[in-house]
Amino acid sequence: MGTVASAMSMSLDGYVTGPHDSREKPFGEGGEVLHHWLGPTATPADRAVLQEMVDGVGSIVMGRRSYDFCVGEGGWGDGGPAGDAPCFVLTHQPPDPDGVPKVFTFVTDGIRSAIAQAQQAAGDRTVGLHGATAAQQALAAGLLDEIHVHLVPVLLGGGVRLFDLLGADQVHLERDRVIEAGSGVTHLRFRVNR
Repeated sequence: MGTVASAMSMSLDGYVTGPHDSREKPFGEGGEVLHHWLGPTATPADRAVLQEMVDGVGSIVMGRRSYDFCVGEGGWGDGGPAGDAPCFVLTHQPPDPDGVPKVFTFVTDGIRSAIAQAQQAAGDRTVGLHGATAAQQALAAGLLDEIHVHLVPVLLGGGVRLFDLLGADQVHLERDRVIEAGSGVTHLRFRVNR
């Protein structure tokens, strides 16, 4: 089985979206600055980090909120966050299947089941976690192997935090990579010590 990894762009004050994220503004107010390193200002180092992630992913686990914000008109179209890679969406109630892109499977029995299904689909490739809630649930359940943080030098002051709702137990990490990309973004990779 491949690794289970979360990769998120994050502000220095710990936010992965700006305040008031919605379907119309999935990055929240001012949150698009977190993803500038993916666009025209990307350096060769930024592009290499992104390509490594794209090449390694075999499946995705994401929350229903991320799905609702990003699928359909103005979103990913007929694919998911990683193109045709299978996506397993954590939800309490699946949507009407009409119009749902074929890459999505809705999982109603929790993070363990979603990750097990995603690992089966991914084989020896990476299961990527999309969104803060999926990463938090996987970390709390002891299922997360790696955390990739693309640290953007900005203070957003509000929004969705990556590391909320983890519980009282400490989580020990081992930093195994730091790339200063020249764009201002620092790409960090940590292994979760269990």
